[in-house]
Amino acid sequence: MIMSEMRLSIVIPANNEEENLAQTIFSVEQVLRNASVPHEIVVVDDHSTDRTAEVVGELQRLYPEIRIVRNERPSGFGHAVQTGIDVYEGDALCLVMADGSDEPRDIVNYYAKLRDGYECVFGSRFVPGAKVVNYPKHKLVLNRLANWLIQALFGLRYNDVTNAFKCYRRPVLDGLTPILSHHFNLTVELPLKAIVRGYSYTVVPTNWYGRMRGISRLRIREMGSRYLFIILYVLLERLLSRGDYHRAGAPAAAARARRRARA
Repeated sequence: MIMSEMRLSIVIPANNEEENLAQTIFSVEQVLRNASVPHEIVVVDDHSTDRTAEVVGELQRLYPEIRIVRNERPSGFGHAVQTGIDVYEGDALCLVMADGSDEPRDIVNYYAKLRDGYECVFGSRFVPGAKVVNYPKHKLVLNRLANWLIQALFGLRYNDVTNAFKCYRRPVLDGLTPILSHHFNLTVELPLKAIVRGYSYTVVPTNWYGRMRGISRLRIREMGSRYLFIILYVLLERLLSRGDYHRAGAPAAAARARRRARA
C-alpha cells in the first residue's frame, strides 16, 4: 500500500467523450483508492457537444474527488491541458487520456517514482515490460519515425516522447512556461522542455490499449507541421539559450533522485 502526503492531480481533457469517460474515471478512481493515493480528478470539458459534462456530473455524486472545468480557450487538446494546469490543486499532475487507452495501474507506478524523488515520470510503450494493443499500423509507423527523429536530434535514449501519459511535479510545470502548443503537439513540448531545462526524470514501461469507443481526434496530416515546429523550437532553445531557462541545481536534484531510487 502506498502512503504519502503528496497529492496527485489527474487531468483528463475530454472532447465529446461521453462513451468512454465514465469507464475511464471509474477505473482510475478505483485503482488510486485501492493504492491509497491522495488525489483529485480534473476533467477539462473541451467544448463538448455531447453529454460529457452530464456524465461527469453523475460521477461527482459518487466520487467527491472529481471536478469538471470548461476550457474557455479555443478548442484544442493543448488548450484543454493548459486549462487543467491552471486549476489543478495537487503537488503533481498526471495527464491521462479520456478514451481509456492508458492503464490506470501505471499511475500508481508513476506515483511511486515521484515519491522516490524524480521530478518527472515518463511512460514508454516500447520497452520490455510494456504492452501495446490495437495500435493502427500506419500510426504506429509514423509514431516510431517521429520518436526516432526526436531521439536523434536530442541524443535521447527515451523512445516514447510523443506519448501524452506522463507525470510532472508542480515546480516542473511552473518552470516550463511559456507553453506554446494549442493541440496534440503539447505532448512533445512538455517532456522535451523538462529534459532540456534539466529536470530529473525516469522512464517506466506502460500498457496502451486502443480507445474503447469512438474515433481519435488526432489528425496526423494537420499535426505534422505543429510537431515539427515544437521540436525545432525546443532544439533551438537547447542550442542557443546558453542555459537561460535551465533550472538551478538540476544536476544535484537528478543525483538525489537516483540515490533515492537505489535506496
